[in-house]
Amino acid sequence: MSGNYINAGILASTEWLADHIDDSDIRVVDCDPFQSYTKAHIKGAVGIKVHHYIKHPNYDKDPGSYPWVAEPDVVKDLFESMGIGDNTTVVCYDTSGGLWAARFWWVLNYYGHNNAKVLDGGWQKWMHENKPVSIDRPIDLNVVFTPKANKDLICTIDDLKSNLDNEDYLIIDARADGEWDGTNDRGNKRSGRVPGAIHIEWLNFINRGKDKTFKTPEQIFEILNNAGVDPEKQIVTY
Repeated sequence: MSGNYINAGILASTEWLADHIDDSDIRVVDCDPFQSYTKAHIKGAVGIKVHHYIKHPNYDKDPGSYPWVAEPDVVKDLFESMGIGDNTTVVCYDTSGGLWAARFWWVLNYYGHNNAKVLDGGWQKWMHENKPVSIDRPIDLNVVFTPKANKDLICTIDDLKSNLDNEDYLIIDARADGEWDGTNDRGNKRSGRVPGAIHIEWLNFINRGKDKTFKTPEQIFEILNNAGVDPEKQIVTY
């Protein structure tokens, strides 16, 4: 496992995965676009054939009415097709500093599958250490995934609107600096930010060198403290 984090089980080190990669209950998931997966991936990994955010199919048309996650039956079919069952330990990785892997990890957790980890350092660290890679796809597994949505993990737009002035709420904008200051609209209809939000770009938590591992707990706490994050408050991120 990685480091001395409060919840260290969320991260898998490359050493840990190398030791467990052939375990029958492990499923490694390449969270990059599927085309990248087909070129090369960690040995035994399965790719994602749909959009890696696992969004509701109608989200882009009407984000106010649909949660940013696919419905239970869609998720059940997807995960079972990937060999992810109720008893599977899932290790997610990507080439983006954990951005897409963390999203897949969150979807798993939202649907009640807590036995999931993000590979610390992802593809870059795995490759740098010359650990086993492949172009082969793993065999299909006969598994059952039981989705149990935890809607408490989602803050709806109405929830946020009604709590903008609530001093017990803390809103964190984790987008890029340009999105925060309005210089980069990223193709959105409007630029700007949620009133009262504080800004911590998600990349600040990552070592941006060759391995893209997470920073130490001490460094992360310093970033959060300097930004004024109060862990006693209800924290909403976007």
